Amino acid sequence: MKKFACIALALTLCGGAALADSKPAEDEAGKIKQTLSDWGCEGGTFEKETEASGMFEADDVKCKDGNQYDVKLDGSFKIISITRD
Repeated sequence: MKKFACIALALTLCGGAALADSKPAEDEAGKIKQTLSDWGCEGGTFEKETEASGMFEADDVKCKDGNQYDVKLDGSFKIISITRD
């Protein structure tokens, strides 16, 4: 039973590290900012998903309607999801 628990813990730790998000490159961050600006939004923190999806996330973005959102963008920097925080 202890072996199983150790293996499960190791897979959990390794799997989580493999799926961690990273900071987008400077030019990618600029494109994210431009897309958000075109929608009347600004700020937030940006992440690039490291899975094969190539998607980007902008968390805690403030928009001109006064609300805060989490935004997902595809690899072409097109918004595919906006969720109100």
